[in-house]
Amino acid sequence: MSRVAVATTSQLAADAAREVAEIGGNAVDCALAAALLTINTEPGVCALGGSAFITIWSAGEDPITVDGNVAVPGKGVADEDRKQGAVEVSLDYGGGIETLVGPGSVSVPGTLAAVEDAWRNYGSAPWPAIFAPTIRACRDGFPLSGACRYYLGYSGDIIFGRSKDGHTALHHDDGSLLDAGDTVIVPHLADTLDAIANEGARLFYEGEIARAIAEHCRNGDGMLTLEDLRSYRAIERAPLMSRIGDWQLASNPPPAVGGAVLTAMLLACADLDIERWDATALAQLIEAQRACLDFRQRHLDLAEDVGPEAARLVETARSGRLLSRWTSASTVHTSVVDDSGNGCAITASSGYGSGEMPDGTGLWLNNCLGEIELNRRGLDAGPPGARLPSNMAPSVARRDGAVLAVGSPGADRITTAMQQFLINYLQIGMPLADAIAHPRVHVDTSGADIQLKAEPNLDLPEVDLPVTVFPELVMYFGGVGAAVFDSDAGFDVAADPRREGGVFSPDT
Repeated sequence: MSRVAVATTSQLAADAAREVAEIGGNAVDCALAAALLTINTEPGVCALGGSAFITIWSAGEDPITVDGNVAVPGKGVADEDRKQGAVEVSLDYGGGIETLVGPGSVSVPGTLAAVEDAWRNYGSAPWPAIFAPTIRACRDGFPLSGACRYYLGYSGDIIFGRSKDGHTALHHDDGSLLDAGDTVIVPHLADTLDAIANEGARLFYEGEIARAIAEHCRNGDGMLTLEDLRSYRAIERAPLMSRIGDWQLASNPPPAVGGAVLTAMLLACADLDIERWDATALAQLIEAQRACLDFRQRHLDLAEDVGPEAARLVETARSGRLLSRWTSASTVHTSVVDDSGNGCAITASSGYGSGEMPDGTGLWLNNCLGEIELNRRGLDAGPPGARLPSNMAPSVARRDGAVLAVGSPGADRITTAMQQFLINYLQIGMPLADAIAHPRVHVDTSGADIQLKAEPNLDLPEVDLPVTVFPELVMYFGGVGAAVFDSDAGFDVAADPRREGGVFSPDT
């Protein structure tokens, strides 16, 4: 059995990683097994027809990030047939959101291509083995998690009632929504995953499943075509590198924006010399968030080429100029390390969900083209094949004798949750579980007015922003999962108390 530590979204997913470790799978194999299970058993929160980023740092090797982000669809579609087939919906979720669903909101999925690339180049277990726990769970049925039930309470009918099989999966015979803990069986999903386990990802991108997805979208006036799927490729990129104390951190590079924003936030707080979060330290943390998120809105979200603007953000933070102007759905994550010093972090998303499920597949498709707060260009998001914006930032850090894999779900709270955890753990030196559980703040720039949102029991400074203090720790502020292996201290692993999670290590 391989010795690995795993932090992921559910205990069922952690057990999937353990199963692959028992047959000798390495950190990447175990991470992929856990990620596949949580992607396919968190309905509403995530689905296989979405996007994923995988950061891998093997001992003695350079780190890489596998970009499996969604892409703009529409290859072979005439201009007059573009930007159709999307429906605007309003949800009370998260204080109220507007998003686009339906076939026209679906972008080219990249998750499975990234999974296969990571397995082919960095895994060691058989391909069917990393699918086996997920296939079994989907065939036998899995419990509806509390996080899923919470979101589906807002979206279960208006979004996930759009397809017959999807509605059947999530509702009782009388039409009422399943409760947390009820068993979910998604029609056809186990069979689809079994076919992929036997034939590989090409079935999803070139074969029968690809044709079903493309025909479903085009018949609903969406832009996703078979040519889009056939031409999609995962891309291996050099991660964005930064230093925190004596740790080197590898995170998601452009064209995704999450890694650059996270790196800038950390650099803006690099001179913090604190033992606890007092008002002075929190003031600098808040300023860092405010400046970085403002830069993102003004320069990154609508940039034709994210790379130069991301580099400018990081350099401005590194030089200390970033703070000078401030005088005053849905993701899942898995982190795995092993005792050979390898680390793997996987974050995946399908947006708020399009509600679309091609007949006979069991596969929910993403609505990332219609996720307006991230894809501010909307349905006119760029040329076909271009990657859409992403805030995901799966990261692996390393120092002599130690490796850390970490990431978080949480939409635009991913980077702020990660910023605070990394400062807590790598700079302040909190124990791993304490570093994750410590109360957080988030500068919310999503509405017309910037607001500060905070969890309780923080010594908040005076700020020129409206402030909302939540009564307890809540999943709004992310769900960090981290796993560490230190050659002297051994394994440590922790999941966020803000949402359901699962862990295991050789010591548990």
